[in-house]
Amino acid sequence: MSDDNQIFIPPSFFAVYSDARQRLLEPIGVVRERYEICEDLANHLVGHAQIQHHTEVPVESEILRRIHAGLATPEAGVSVAEAGWIVQRLAELLGWRGPEPTPAADA
Repeated sequence: MSDDNQIFIPPSFFAVYSDARQRLLEPIGVVRERYEICEDLANHLVGHAQIQHHTEVPVESEILRRIHAGLATPEAGVSVAEAGWIVQRLAELLGWRGPEPTPAADA
């Protein structure tokens, strides 16, 4: 597999898959694949969060907390660390204040 892929992976996502010495814990191909999934999911959740904000839950932090809780379940298909990154990215996409960082349970 060639590493000349044009997808830019932000440092914040590399941190999800790095150890304390900033070495990747998975092959770059796996990290790239997981990044694409997480980025797509964050973009997909924008509409859902906006609907929630305008209809049911006017507090942005509560919407982000609920989405994180849903993503942090085993059925969601993402790790707890990925769930945290997705919610942070979702906040960026919406222009909302991001959630307070919490320690990842499976980091």
